[in-house]
Amino acid sequence: MPPPPAHYGEGPSIWQKMKMGAIMGGGVGLTIGFIFGSWSILRQGAGPRGVLATLSQYMLSSAATFSFFLAIGSVIRSDGLPPHLQAAQMQFLAPALSVRSKAEGAQLMKARWEVERRRLAASKE
Repeated sequence: MPPPPAHYGEGPSIWQKMKMGAIMGGGVGLTIGFIFGSWSILRQGAGPRGVLATLSQYMLSSAATFSFFLAIGSVIRSDGLPPHLQAAQMQFLAPALSVRSKAEGAQLMKARWEVERRRLAASKE
């Protein structure tokens, strides 16, 4: 299998991800607002403002809410760090994330116990 390319290209920025989340949330919110607004108008009537004003209020409020939360969620979910920060993160986290076999773990644990026994024996003397 060939090695992966050295440079993958730039992904979308956080601002672009936020805009994309807001646009997607707006679309979902408009749809949900249309469905629930229509249902509410059919069940309870349009009220004094009329059908169009009531339906548009449902749709716009739902779209604004969904847009806000999806924009925030897409920013929170963005895990893209600049390359120099990714390298630093990998450098510092690599020893803590190393996976060992059960035999290596048992050997390390026995060695630590032996060091602890020696330290306790030396402190009792």
